Amino acid sequence: MTNLVNGEPPDNAPGGVLGTALLTDHYELTMLQAALHSGAAHRRAVFEVFARHLPAGRRYGVVAGTGRVLDAIERFTFGPDELSFLRDAGIVDETTLRYLESYRFSGSVWGYAEGDVYFPGSPILVVEGTFAEAVLLETVVLSILNHDCAVASAASRMVSAAGGPAPGGRPIIEMGSRRTHEAAAVAAARAAYISGFASTSNLRARFSYGVPTSGTSAHSFTLVHDSERHAFRTQVSSLGAGTTMLVDTYDVPRAVRTAIDEAGTSLGAVRIDSGDLPAMAASVRAQLDSLGASSTRIILTGDLDEYSIAALAVAPVDGYGVGTSLVTGSGSPTAALVYKLVARSADSPRELRPVAKRSVGKPGRGGRKWAVRQRSEDGIAYTERIFATPPSPAPTDRGLLRELVRSGKVIGREPLSAARSRHASALAELPPYALQLSRGYPAIPTIFDDGSSEQD
Repeated sequence: MTNLVNGEPPDNAPGGVLGTALLTDHYELTMLQAALHSGAAHRRAVFEVFARHLPAGRRYGVVAGTGRVLDAIERFTFGPDELSFLRDAGIVDETTLRYLESYRFSGSVWGYAEGDVYFPGSPILVVEGTFAEAVLLETVVLSILNHDCAVASAASRMVSAAGGPAPGGRPIIEMGSRRTHEAAAVAAARAAYISGFASTSNLRARFSYGVPTSGTSAHSFTLVHDSERHAFRTQVSSLGAGTTMLVDTYDVPRAVRTAIDEAGTSLGAVRIDSGDLPAMAASVRAQLDSLGASSTRIILTGDLDEYSIAALAVAPVDGYGVGTSLVTGSGSPTAALVYKLVARSADSPRELRPVAKRSVGKPGRGGRKWAVRQRSEDGIAYTERIFATPPSPAPTDRGLLRELVRSGKVIGREPLSAARSRHASALAELPPYALQLSRGYPAIPTIFDDGSSEQD
Protein backbone atom coordinates (compact mmCIF):
# COMPACT_ATOMS: atom_id res chain seq x y z
CA MET A 1 0.00 0.00 0.00
CA THR A 2 1.36 3.35 -0.97
CA ASN A 3 2.30 5.80 1.78
CA LEU A 4 1.59 9.31 0.51
CA VAL A 5 4.28 10.85 2.67
CA ASN A 6 7.23 9.26 0.90
CA GLY A 7 5.65 7.41 -2.02
CA GLU A 8 6.80 4.01 -0.75
CA PRO A 9 4.67 1.04 0.33
CA PRO A 10 4.76 0.93 4.16
CA ASP A 11 6.04 -2.30 5.70
CA ASN A 12 3.06 -2.46 8.04
CA ALA A 13 0.38 -2.26 5.34
CA PRO A 14 -2.32 -4.98 5.52
CA GLY A 15 -1.08 -8.12 3.78
CA GLY A 16 2.49 -6.82 3.72
CA VAL A 17 4.00 -9.34 6.15
CA LEU A 18 3.46 -12.51 4.11
CA GLY A 19 3.44 -10.81 0.72
CA THR A 20 0.82 -11.40 -1.95
CA ALA A 21 1.91 -14.62 -3.66
CA LEU A 22 -0.68 -16.81 -1.92
CA LEU A 23 -3.52 -14.41 -2.68
CA THR A 24 -4.17 -16.61 -5.66
CA ASP A 25 -6.17 -19.58 -6.92
CA HIS A 26 -4.92 -23.14 -6.76
CA TYR A 27 -5.18 -23.59 -10.51
CA GLU A 28 -2.73 -20.78 -11.24
CA LEU A 29 0.00 -22.99 -9.78
CA THR A 30 -1.18 -26.23 -11.37
CA MET A 31 -1.26 -24.44 -14.75
CA LEU A 32 2.29 -23.26 -14.07
CA GLN A 33 3.45 -26.79 -13.27
CA ALA A 34 1.94 -28.20 -16.46
CA ALA A 35 3.26 -25.33 -18.58
CA LEU A 36 6.76 -25.85 -17.19
CA HIS A 37 6.44 -29.50 -18.20
CA SER A 38 5.33 -28.65 -21.76
CA GLY A 39 7.74 -25.76 -22.25
CA ALA A 40 4.94 -23.25 -22.82
CA ALA A 41 5.70 -21.54 -19.52
CA HIS A 42 8.50 -19.54 -21.14
CA ARG A 43 6.53 -18.34 -24.13
CA ARG A 44 6.07 -14.60 -24.31
CA ALA A 45 2.47 -13.75 -23.48
CA VAL A 46 0.17 -10.74 -23.26
CA PHE A 47 -2.81 -10.64 -20.89
CA GLU A 48 -5.42 -7.88 -20.80
CA VAL A 49 -7.90 -6.83 -18.14
CA PHE A 50 -11.23 -5.56 -19.45
CA ALA A 51 -14.97 -5.64 -18.82
CA ARG A 52 -17.28 -7.14 -21.40
CA HIS A 53 -20.08 -4.96 -20.07
CA LEU A 54 -20.86 -2.40 -17.38
CA PRO A 55 -23.36 -3.06 -14.61
CA ALA A 56 -26.94 -2.60 -15.79
CA GLY A 57 -27.76 1.06 -16.30
CA ARG A 58 -24.25 2.38 -15.70
CA ARG A 59 -22.81 4.85 -18.22
CA TYR A 60 -19.11 4.46 -17.30
CA GLY A 61 -16.74 2.68 -14.93
CA VAL A 62 -13.92 4.17 -12.87
CA VAL A 63 -10.38 2.77 -12.80
CA ALA A 64 -9.24 2.33 -9.19
CA GLY A 65 -6.83 0.00 -7.45
CA THR A 66 -3.94 0.43 -9.89
CA GLY A 67 -1.62 1.67 -7.17
CA ARG A 68 -2.52 -1.33 -5.02
CA VAL A 69 -1.87 -3.63 -7.98
CA LEU A 70 1.63 -2.19 -8.37
CA ASP A 71 2.31 -2.77 -4.68
CA ALA A 72 0.99 -6.33 -4.98
CA ILE A 73 3.26 -7.09 -7.94
CA GLU A 74 6.29 -5.90 -5.99
CA ARG A 75 5.35 -8.17 -3.08
CA PHE A 76 4.50 -11.20 -5.20
CA THR A 77 7.32 -13.48 -4.09
CA PHE A 78 7.46 -16.94 -2.56
CA GLY A 79 9.45 -17.06 0.66
CA PRO A 80 10.39 -20.10 2.79
CA ASP A 81 7.02 -20.23 4.54
CA GLU A 82 5.02 -20.15 1.32
CA LEU A 83 7.26 -22.72 -0.35
CA SER A 84 7.07 -25.05 2.66
CA PHE A 85 3.30 -24.77 2.64
CA LEU A 86 3.10 -25.63 -1.07
CA ARG A 87 5.49 -28.56 -0.63
CA ASP A 88 3.78 -29.98 2.45
CA ALA A 89 0.33 -29.65 0.88
CA GLY A 90 1.53 -31.39 -2.29
CA ILE A 91 0.15 -28.62 -4.47
CA VAL A 92 3.05 -28.51 -6.94
CA ASP A 93 6.14 -30.57 -7.71
CA GLU A 94 9.78 -29.80 -6.94
CA THR A 95 10.47 -28.39 -10.40
CA THR A 96 7.72 -25.85 -9.90
CA LEU A 97 8.90 -25.04 -6.38
CA ARG A 98 12.35 -24.26 -7.71
CA TYR A 99 10.82 -21.90 -10.26
CA LEU A 100 8.72 -20.18 -7.60
CA GLU A 101 11.69 -19.81 -5.27
CA SER A 102 13.30 -17.35 -7.67
CA TYR A 103 10.07 -15.83 -9.00
CA ARG A 104 10.14 -12.10 -9.59
CA PHE A 105 7.93 -10.47 -12.18
CA SER A 106 10.30 -9.15 -14.86
CA GLY A 107 7.82 -8.13 -17.53
CA SER A 108 5.98 -4.93 -18.36
CA VAL A 109 2.61 -3.54 -17.39
CA TRP A 110 0.63 -0.82 -19.13
CA GLY A 111 -2.69 0.51 -17.97
CA TYR A 112 -5.29 3.24 -17.82
CA ALA A 113 -4.28 5.80 -15.22
CA GLU A 114 -6.04 5.51 -11.89
CA GLY A 115 -9.06 7.77 -11.69
CA ASP A 116 -9.75 7.63 -15.42
CA VAL A 117 -13.03 6.19 -16.70
CA TYR A 118 -13.50 3.09 -18.83
CA PHE A 119 -16.14 1.43 -21.00
CA PRO A 120 -16.90 -2.11 -22.23
CA GLY A 121 -13.81 -3.53 -23.93
CA SER A 122 -11.40 -0.92 -22.58
CA PRO A 123 -8.02 -2.65 -22.00
CA ILE A 124 -7.53 -1.06 -18.58
CA LEU A 125 -4.46 -3.19 -17.78
CA VAL A 126 -2.01 -4.95 -20.13
CA VAL A 127 0.46 -7.42 -18.62
CA GLU A 128 3.31 -8.71 -20.77
CA GLY A 129 5.96 -11.27 -19.81
CA THR A 130 6.41 -15.00 -20.01
CA PHE A 131 3.24 -17.02 -19.64
CA ALA A 132 4.51 -18.34 -16.31
CA GLU A 133 5.18 -14.99 -14.68
CA ALA A 134 2.10 -13.26 -16.10
CA VAL A 135 -0.49 -15.97 -15.41
CA LEU A 136 0.45 -16.08 -11.72
CA LEU A 137 -0.71 -12.48 -11.28
CA GLU A 138 -4.23 -13.10 -12.57
CA THR A 139 -6.08 -13.68 -9.31
CA VAL A 140 -4.55 -10.94 -7.20
CA VAL A 141 -4.90 -8.39 -10.01
CA LEU A 142 -8.58 -9.21 -10.50
CA SER A 143 -9.24 -9.30 -6.74
CA ILE A 144 -7.96 -5.75 -6.40
CA LEU A 145 -9.38 -4.22 -9.56
CA ASN A 146 -12.82 -5.82 -9.39
CA HIS A 147 -13.35 -4.54 -5.86
CA ASP A 148 -11.80 -1.10 -6.19
CA CYS A 149 -13.31 -0.29 -9.59
CA ALA A 150 -16.77 -1.32 -8.35
CA VAL A 151 -16.50 0.91 -5.27
CA ALA A 152 -15.02 3.85 -7.19
CA SER A 153 -17.72 3.59 -9.87
CA ALA A 154 -20.48 3.69 -7.24
CA ALA A 155 -18.74 6.51 -5.39
CA SER A 156 -18.47 8.58 -8.56
CA ARG A 157 -22.24 8.37 -9.10
CA MET A 158 -22.85 9.41 -5.51
CA VAL A 159 -20.54 12.40 -5.78
CA SER A 160 -22.24 13.48 -9.01
CA ALA A 161 -25.64 13.15 -7.30
CA ALA A 162 -24.34 15.41 -4.52
CA GLY A 163 -23.43 18.12 -7.02
CA GLY A 164 -19.81 17.13 -7.57
CA PRO A 165 -16.88 17.03 -5.17
CA ALA A 166 -16.60 19.71 -2.49
CA PRO A 167 -16.27 22.65 -2.40
CA GLY A 168 -18.60 22.90 -5.38
CA GLY A 169 -20.87 20.09 -4.24
CA ARG A 170 -21.96 18.69 -0.92
CA PRO A 171 -19.17 16.66 0.72
CA ILE A 172 -19.65 12.94 1.35
CA ILE A 173 -17.98 10.99 4.16
CA GLU A 174 -17.14 7.33 3.54
CA MET A 175 -18.26 5.36 6.60
CA GLY A 176 -18.70 1.74 5.50
CA SER A 177 -15.97 0.02 7.50
CA ARG A 178 -18.48 -1.86 9.64
CA ARG A 179 -20.22 -3.31 6.61
CA THR A 180 -17.37 -5.11 4.89
CA HIS A 181 -14.14 -7.07 5.46
CA GLU A 182 -11.61 -5.09 7.45
CA ALA A 183 -9.04 -4.97 4.63
CA ALA A 184 -11.73 -4.22 2.03
CA ALA A 185 -12.80 -1.27 4.15
CA VAL A 186 -9.40 0.36 3.73
CA ALA A 187 -9.40 -0.25 -0.02
CA ALA A 188 -12.95 1.09 -0.29
CA ALA A 189 -12.03 4.31 1.49
CA ARG A 190 -9.12 4.78 -0.92
CA ALA A 191 -11.29 4.12 -3.99
CA ALA A 192 -14.04 6.46 -2.77
CA TYR A 193 -11.55 9.26 -2.22
CA ILE A 194 -10.33 8.91 -5.81
CA SER A 195 -13.91 9.44 -6.99
CA GLY A 196 -14.41 12.59 -4.95
CA PHE A 197 -15.50 11.58 -1.44
CA ALA A 198 -14.27 14.21 0.99
CA SER A 199 -13.12 11.95 3.82
CA THR A 200 -13.44 8.56 5.50
CA SER A 201 -14.11 7.29 8.99
CA ASN A 202 -11.37 4.65 8.59
CA LEU A 203 -8.12 5.53 10.33
CA ARG A 204 -6.12 2.84 8.54
CA ALA A 205 -6.97 4.52 5.24
CA ARG A 206 -5.47 7.73 6.56
CA PHE A 207 -2.40 5.95 7.94
CA SER A 208 -1.70 3.98 4.75
CA TYR A 209 -2.92 6.38 2.06
CA GLY A 210 -3.39 9.81 3.58
CA VAL A 211 -7.16 9.88 3.01
CA PRO A 212 -8.61 12.61 5.29
CA THR A 213 -10.60 11.26 8.24
CA SER A 214 -13.49 12.66 10.26
CA GLY A 215 -15.87 11.54 12.97
CA THR A 216 -17.39 12.59 16.29
CA SER A 217 -19.80 10.33 18.17
CA ALA A 218 -22.39 7.55 17.93
CA HIS A 219 -25.68 6.92 19.71
CA SER A 220 -23.84 4.89 22.33
CA PHE A 221 -22.03 8.03 23.47
CA THR A 222 -25.34 9.71 24.24
CA LEU A 223 -26.78 6.59 25.86
CA VAL A 224 -23.84 6.02 28.19
CA HIS A 225 -24.30 9.46 29.78
CA ASP A 226 -26.93 10.30 32.35
CA SER A 227 -28.72 12.62 29.95
CA GLU A 228 -28.48 13.92 26.40
CA ARG A 229 -27.52 17.31 27.81
CA HIS A 230 -24.68 15.74 29.79
CA ALA A 231 -23.44 13.97 26.66
CA PHE A 232 -23.54 17.14 24.55
CA ARG A 233 -21.87 19.22 27.26
CA THR A 234 -19.09 16.65 27.53
CA GLN A 235 -18.61 16.54 23.77
CA VAL A 236 -18.33 20.32 23.48
CA SER A 237 -15.98 20.49 26.45
CA SER A 238 -13.69 17.90 24.88
CA LEU A 239 -13.97 18.61 21.14
CA GLY A 240 -15.03 22.25 20.98
CA ALA A 241 -18.08 24.02 19.61
CA GLY A 242 -17.16 23.10 16.04
CA THR A 243 -18.05 19.46 16.69
CA THR A 244 -20.96 17.55 15.10
CA MET A 245 -23.83 16.53 17.40
CA LEU A 246 -25.87 13.39 16.69
CA VAL A 247 -29.43 14.56 17.39
CA ASP A 248 -31.74 11.60 16.69
CA THR A 249 -31.10 9.38 19.70
CA TYR A 250 -34.35 10.50 21.38
CA ASP A 251 -36.38 13.51 20.24
CA VAL A 252 -34.80 15.52 17.43
CA PRO A 253 -36.28 19.01 18.13
CA ARG A 254 -35.38 18.75 21.81
CA ALA A 255 -31.89 17.52 20.95
CA VAL A 256 -31.32 20.45 18.58
CA ARG A 257 -32.33 22.94 21.28
CA THR A 258 -30.06 21.22 23.79
CA ALA A 259 -27.15 21.18 21.33
CA ILE A 260 -27.41 24.94 20.76
CA ASP A 261 -27.79 25.53 24.51
CA GLU A 262 -24.52 23.74 25.15
CA ALA A 263 -22.45 24.72 22.09
CA GLY A 264 -23.94 28.09 21.25
CA THR A 265 -24.84 29.31 17.80
CA SER A 266 -21.36 28.45 16.53
CA LEU A 267 -22.08 24.69 16.73
CA GLY A 268 -20.35 23.08 13.77
CA ALA A 269 -23.01 20.61 12.62
CA VAL A 270 -25.82 18.28 13.58
CA ARG A 271 -26.13 14.76 12.21
CA ILE A 272 -29.43 12.99 11.53
CA ASP A 273 -29.26 9.22 11.03
CA SER A 274 -32.90 8.11 10.84
CA GLY A 275 -36.46 9.09 10.03
CA ASP A 276 -37.92 10.91 7.04
CA LEU A 277 -34.66 12.59 6.10
CA PRO A 278 -35.95 15.26 3.66
CA ALA A 279 -38.68 16.38 6.05
CA MET A 280 -36.37 16.16 9.05
CA ALA A 281 -33.69 18.23 7.33
CA ALA A 282 -36.17 21.00 6.49
CA SER A 283 -37.54 21.05 10.02
CA VAL A 284 -34.09 21.10 11.64
CA ARG A 285 -32.88 23.83 9.29
CA ALA A 286 -35.80 26.02 10.23
CA GLN A 287 -35.24 25.34 13.91
CA LEU A 288 -31.51 26.10 13.74
CA ASP A 289 -32.15 29.34 11.91
CA SER A 290 -34.76 30.37 14.47
CA LEU A 291 -32.22 29.75 17.24
CA GLY A 292 -29.63 31.93 15.49
CA ALA A 293 -27.47 28.99 14.40
CA SER A 294 -27.69 29.72 10.70
CA SER A 295 -24.09 28.59 10.11
CA THR A 296 -24.60 25.18 11.76
CA ARG A 297 -24.48 22.53 9.05
CA ILE A 298 -26.78 19.51 8.64
CA ILE A 299 -25.23 16.12 7.84
CA LEU A 300 -27.45 13.19 6.83
CA THR A 301 -26.54 9.51 7.19
CA GLY A 302 -28.53 6.27 7.22
CA ASP A 303 -28.49 3.83 4.27
CA LEU A 304 -27.97 6.49 1.62
CA ASP A 305 -27.09 5.73 -2.00
CA GLU A 306 -26.84 7.79 -5.18
CA TYR A 307 -30.60 7.76 -5.70
CA SER A 308 -31.50 8.96 -2.22
CA ILE A 309 -28.73 11.59 -2.42
CA ALA A 310 -30.18 12.84 -5.71
CA ALA A 311 -33.64 12.98 -4.12
CA LEU A 312 -32.19 15.19 -1.37
CA ALA A 313 -30.82 17.75 -3.84
CA VAL A 314 -33.40 20.40 -2.88
CA ALA A 315 -33.27 19.66 0.86
CA PRO A 316 -31.34 22.09 3.11
CA VAL A 317 -28.46 19.66 3.60
CA ASP A 318 -24.74 20.34 3.83
CA GLY A 319 -23.24 16.87 3.53
CA TYR A 320 -23.78 13.12 3.65
CA GLY A 321 -22.31 9.99 5.16
CA VAL A 322 -22.49 6.79 3.10
CA GLY A 323 -21.61 3.29 4.25
CA THR A 324 -23.24 0.05 3.16
CA SER A 325 -24.18 1.13 -0.35
CA LEU A 326 -20.69 2.44 -1.04
CA VAL A 327 -18.69 -0.60 0.07
CA THR A 328 -21.01 -2.97 -1.81
CA GLY A 329 -20.77 -1.04 -5.08
CA SER A 330 -24.37 0.19 -4.75
CA GLY A 331 -25.77 -3.10 -5.99
CA SER A 332 -22.80 -4.00 -8.21
CA PRO A 333 -20.11 -5.35 -5.86
CA THR A 334 -17.85 -6.43 -8.73
CA ALA A 335 -16.78 -4.64 -11.89
CA ALA A 336 -17.00 -7.93 -13.87
CA LEU A 337 -13.41 -7.50 -15.06
CA VAL A 338 -11.61 -10.46 -16.63
CA TYR A 339 -7.91 -11.21 -17.22
CA LYS A 340 -7.49 -12.88 -20.60
CA LEU A 341 -4.58 -14.09 -22.70
CA VAL A 342 -4.78 -12.15 -25.99
CA ALA A 343 -1.41 -12.91 -27.62
CA ARG A 344 1.52 -15.30 -27.32
CA SER A 345 4.82 -15.83 -29.08
CA ALA A 346 4.83 -17.98 -32.20
CA ASP A 347 7.93 -19.33 -33.92
CA SER A 348 10.01 -16.32 -32.91
CA PRO A 349 9.91 -14.88 -29.36
CA ARG A 350 9.56 -11.42 -30.93
CA GLU A 351 6.47 -12.36 -32.92
CA LEU A 352 3.14 -12.34 -31.14
CA ARG A 353 0.22 -14.41 -32.39
CA PRO A 354 -3.27 -13.17 -31.46
CA VAL A 355 -5.28 -15.71 -29.48
CA ALA A 356 -8.84 -15.51 -28.18
CA LYS A 357 -11.54 -17.60 -26.62
CA ARG A 358 -14.24 -18.49 -29.18
CA SER A 359 -16.95 -20.06 -27.03
CA VAL A 360 -20.57 -18.97 -27.47
CA GLY A 361 -21.52 -16.15 -25.11
CA LYS A 362 -17.98 -15.22 -24.10
CA PRO A 363 -15.99 -14.58 -27.28
CA GLY A 364 -12.73 -12.70 -26.99
CA ARG A 365 -10.77 -10.29 -29.18
CA GLY A 366 -7.22 -11.43 -29.75
CA GLY A 367 -4.12 -9.30 -30.09
CA ARG A 368 -2.31 -6.68 -28.03
CA LYS A 369 -4.31 -3.44 -28.05
CA TRP A 370 -3.85 0.31 -27.67
CA ALA A 371 -6.61 2.71 -26.67
CA VAL A 372 -7.41 6.32 -27.51
CA ARG A 373 -10.29 8.48 -26.32
CA GLN A 374 -11.42 10.47 -29.32
CA ARG A 375 -12.63 13.98 -28.47
CA SER A 376 -14.28 16.80 -30.36
CA GLU A 377 -12.72 20.23 -30.83
CA ASP A 378 -14.35 21.39 -27.59
CA GLY A 379 -12.84 18.48 -25.66
CA ILE A 380 -15.91 16.25 -25.31
CA ALA A 381 -15.28 12.52 -25.74
CA TYR A 382 -17.31 10.70 -28.37
CA THR A 383 -15.54 7.35 -28.91
CA GLU A 384 -13.31 4.88 -27.08
CA ARG A 385 -11.15 3.70 -29.98
CA ILE A 386 -9.18 0.45 -29.65
CA PHE A 387 -6.31 -0.16 -32.08
CA ALA A 388 -4.31 -3.28 -32.98
CA THR A 389 -1.13 -1.25 -33.54
CA PRO A 390 0.23 1.83 -31.75
CA PRO A 391 -1.89 4.73 -33.07
CA SER A 392 -1.06 8.31 -33.92
CA PRO A 393 -3.78 10.21 -32.05
CA ALA A 394 -5.23 13.41 -33.44
CA PRO A 395 -4.36 16.59 -31.51
CA THR A 396 -7.71 16.51 -29.72
CA ASP A 397 -7.50 12.82 -28.81
CA ARG A 398 -6.07 11.35 -25.62
CA GLY A 399 -3.96 8.19 -25.41
CA LEU A 400 -5.09 6.05 -22.49
CA LEU A 401 -2.42 3.44 -21.77
CA ARG A 402 0.50 4.45 -19.55
CA GLU A 403 3.62 2.47 -18.80
CA LEU A 404 3.38 1.28 -15.19
CA VAL A 405 6.06 -1.44 -14.95
CA ARG A 406 9.17 -1.72 -17.09
CA SER A 407 11.37 -4.85 -16.94
CA GLY A 408 9.84 -5.70 -13.57
CA LYS A 409 10.42 -2.27 -12.03
CA VAL A 410 7.46 -0.11 -11.01
CA ILE A 411 7.73 3.27 -12.74
CA GLY A 412 4.12 4.41 -12.73
CA ARG A 413 3.40 4.97 -9.05
CA GLU A 414 1.84 8.34 -8.22
CA PRO A 415 0.23 10.08 -5.24
CA LEU A 416 -3.46 9.48 -4.63
CA SER A 417 -4.16 13.17 -5.17
CA ALA A 418 -3.19 12.78 -8.84
CA ALA A 419 -5.81 10.06 -9.35
CA ARG A 420 -8.43 12.19 -7.59
CA SER A 421 -7.71 15.18 -9.85
CA ARG A 422 -7.67 12.97 -12.92
CA HIS A 423 -11.10 11.58 -12.17
CA ALA A 424 -12.61 15.05 -12.07
CA SER A 425 -10.97 15.83 -15.42
CA ALA A 426 -12.11 12.54 -16.98
CA LEU A 427 -15.73 13.19 -15.99
CA ALA A 428 -15.54 16.72 -17.37
CA GLU A 429 -14.75 15.41 -20.86
CA LEU A 430 -17.75 13.04 -20.98
CA PRO A 431 -21.03 14.13 -22.59
CA PRO A 432 -23.49 15.51 -20.01
CA TYR A 433 -25.84 12.50 -20.13
CA ALA A 434 -23.00 10.32 -18.78
CA LEU A 435 -23.84 11.58 -15.28
CA GLN A 436 -27.53 10.65 -15.44
CA LEU A 437 -28.67 8.04 -12.93
CA SER A 438 -31.43 6.71 -15.18
CA ARG A 439 -30.85 3.44 -17.00
CA GLY A 440 -28.99 3.78 -20.26
CA TYR A 441 -26.11 2.68 -22.44
CA PRO A 442 -22.41 3.49 -21.97
CA ALA A 443 -21.74 7.20 -22.40
CA ILE A 444 -19.59 6.61 -25.48
CA PRO A 445 -19.24 3.56 -27.73
CA THR A 446 -16.15 1.37 -27.82
CA ILE A 447 -15.04 0.98 -31.44
CA PHE A 448 -12.32 -1.48 -32.45
CA ASP A 449 -9.86 -0.98 -35.27
CA ASP A 450 -11.83 -3.33 -37.55
CA GLY A 451 -14.88 -1.06 -37.23
CA SER A 452 -16.82 -3.34 -34.88
CA SER A 453 -18.13 -2.21 -31.52
CA GLU A 454 -18.59 -3.86 -28.15
CA GLN A 455 -22.34 -3.75 -28.75
CA ASP A 456 -22.17 -5.59 -32.10
